Amino acid sequence: CLCAALLCAPVFAADPPKDPTRQTPWGLYLSAQETHAMKTGPDGARTLLLDVRDPTEIKFTGFAPMVDAVIPFQRNATNRWNEQRQTYAMAPNPQYADQVEKAFLDRGLDKERDGLVIMCRSGGERGAPAAKALDGRGFKKVYVMVDGFEGEVTREGPKKGFRLENGWKNAGLPWGYALDKSKFPMD
Repeated sequence: CLCAALLCAPVFAADPPKDPTRQTPWGLYLSAQETHAMKTGPDGARTLLLDVRDPTEIKFTGFAPMVDAVIPFQRNATNRWNEQRQTYAMAPNPQYADQVEKAFLDRGLDKERDGLVIMCRSGGERGAPAAKALDGRGFKKVYVMVDGFEGEVTREGPKKGFRLENGWKNAGLPWGYALDKSKFPMD
């Protein structure tokens, strides 16, 4: 019975971010645990898990082997400096939307039926803008993983400022420093 199948289907629905700049047109949000459950569930192959961090960042912070593709939304611009953050500036990836669409379709996924989950470092700074960049391209299910790969910074205590709250790494989900070349687009 269809009704029974719908009642047994897992529900994935992290609370929407309070910050409106971290919200997307689809209004679909997942926690790291929900993302993992979706990818390991019966329809996991019908979802593309996309990491939008710069490969250099991934090299030093870690990689989730369950990620299907790494397509940076922004890249380190080593010829520009961000004075406020005291690091290299970030530059938009002009091919981002085209690369995402190609990765999605190359896996035989259907924009009407199948899902796309966007993972960034903390869940919103790049995740929501990366999702918004796909608006108008026909995707019907674009999720943002609200806690990101590393999670949020601890606000109090001796570990204040460290990314130790929620996120893929802190949830004990599979990750490591070994990279999978097949998941990184080569320029």
